Amino acid sequence: MNPEIKPKPLPFDAGKLKGLSANLIESHWANNYSGSVKTLNAVNDKLSQALANTDTPAFLYNDLKREHLIRTGSVILHELYFDNLGGNGQADGELRSAIAKQFGTFDRWETEFRKIAQGLAGGAGWVVLAYNTHFNKLENYWMGDHAHYPVGTIPLLVMDMYEHSYHMDFGAAASKYIDAFFLNINWDKVAQRLQRPMANSV
Repeated sequence: MNPEIKPKPLPFDAGKLKGLSANLIESHWANNYSGSVKTLNAVNDKLSQALANTDTPAFLYNDLKREHLIRTGSVILHELYFDNLGGNGQADGELRSAIAKQFGTFDRWETEFRKIAQGLAGGAGWVVLAYNTHFNKLENYWMGDHAHYPVGTIPLLVMDMYEHSYHMDFGAAASKYIDAFFLNINWDKVAQRLQRPMANSV
């Protein structure tokens, strides 16, 4: 039996974000994120049943595993996304320095992160600042969906670029959502996520 996964509550007051409405955030949490949690639980149940049935064809089982991969990615990425919101958008000196050391300047990192986000506007996907444990470096990643996360990386800052994350407030004006996202980044959470790989690299 698979234990039921429960949606994690929002770690901030949805009504207190800057430039992002409570309606948008609460709809995103209730419909998209919580919907993926519900679906992942259903897929886990179907996998258990299918594995217990020796007559289940491999191709049918693999269809379920594909859905399992997609829903797992959706749940985890959404939790990381909501968890790195609710801040004041200001990165402290130490974290800014770590990012600047890798990208040349902090502004250069931000320019690339925003450019990836703008390229995903009107479609679907995620932008992720991550620590690559193989190359021991910080990198920004383009992700077209929930299923193709870069190997050997630890996510530090996650931005949802699916239309459901901004359309209610901004329509097709994704650039305004990107601006609002940056105003609400919880950089303390990003720093916490970076502590583990940096400690291991010393």
